[in-house]
Amino acid sequence: MREGCRALALRLRGLAVFRGLLDEPLVRRMQRLLEAGGWGQDERELVSAWGDFAAALFAAGPDWTSALLELVLQNENCCLAQSCKQGAAPEALRGCLESELQFLTGLAGYTGGDIRAALGEAGAFLPAWQVHPADFAAEYARRLADVGRTGYGIFARYRVFTVEDARLVPVKHPDRQRLAELPGYEPERQKVLANTKALLEGRPAANVLLYGDAGTGKSSTVKAIANEYAGEGLRLVEVKKNQLYEIPELMDALAENPLKFILFIDDLSFTANDDNFAALKAILEGSVGGRARNIAVYATSNRRHLIKETMSDREGDDIHHGDTMQELMSLSARFGLTVTFGRPDKDRYLQIVQALAAQNGLACPGPELAVRAEAFAIRAGGRSPRAARQFVELLRAGVQV
Repeated sequence: MREGCRALALRLRGLAVFRGLLDEPLVRRMQRLLEAGGWGQDERELVSAWGDFAAALFAAGPDWTSALLELVLQNENCCLAQSCKQGAAPEALRGCLESELQFLTGLAGYTGGDIRAALGEAGAFLPAWQVHPADFAAEYARRLADVGRTGYGIFARYRVFTVEDARLVPVKHPDRQRLAELPGYEPERQKVLANTKALLEGRPAANVLLYGDAGTGKSSTVKAIANEYAGEGLRLVEVKKNQLYEIPELMDALAENPLKFILFIDDLSFTANDDNFAALKAILEGSVGGRARNIAVYATSNRRHLIKETMSDREGDDIHHGDTMQELMSLSARFGLTVTFGRPDKDRYLQIVQALAAQNGLACPGPELAVRAEAFAIRAGGRSPRAARQFVELLRAGVQV
């Protein structure tokens, strides 16, 4: 037992390309088990290490091979990063990669049979886990070939991110909004879709401003598009206005990633003296570095020119007042595509209500549905897709509206 466990434990500790695996809780527990078996700890330590590993494994499933393979495929490592940047990693790195994949294939078949045998009857109660034959090298080659769609590291595990202290933080439970659940505004949405497809295909894509009345589905459109194309390599990064100064460094890091990214700024507006104003201008177009081809900025706003203005702003005592107004209006002009989501008229609003009612399986006579939907819109402050959705959700819940 000792020789086999010790050899596996030492080899595991010596990982270089896949060194990040040692930070994975499941792999750490396997390492502890192997070291307990390889360096002759007492039976209590050995049984405890076995239980810790089995408990962590069973939380996700009983198959050790599948669990380790998934960790290997998602691992962010130096070889993968250089392959994405240069098209191929240096030969020395490739040799190390092949050697470690061969070792990990063997480790994935480890059942702990030698430990169980050494414990004899004392280990008969220990739970067994499953393994199966697998070729880690072949699976990894397939993942590399498709890395532009699947991503690696946290980008393989998650599709939506926020920003904290200039670092990406994954959103574990993102909004699952789908395009099929957003009836109405198809012509407006089609422009955004076409631009997103250009981004995914590596063609020039514009920064997009989705402007219009509140509740018309601007933010939902961006989230639904991100969900729709996540399988094709699209990731969404939500950025707050006060984080704009952190974005250039983040964009530099994302520019080297094989995936495509939408930087999403929701409900964007500025005051005339807002420091974040200049930061966004530089991000959109004004920096000397230029914009990466795999990144586009999508922003939503209820203001066409993004600046909160007062009459005194327009009548101010600025000597070069025209220049000042041009400066204020220049930001929205830096979005190559502006899509307007106007408040729906009565016919469009009722079409949205009827489509949502059908999606939710609500059987209500058309004339009655229209009357009740109109009455609800009046009480809600006006017609909008948001009011339509709220109305249908209340009907579905059995609330009299």
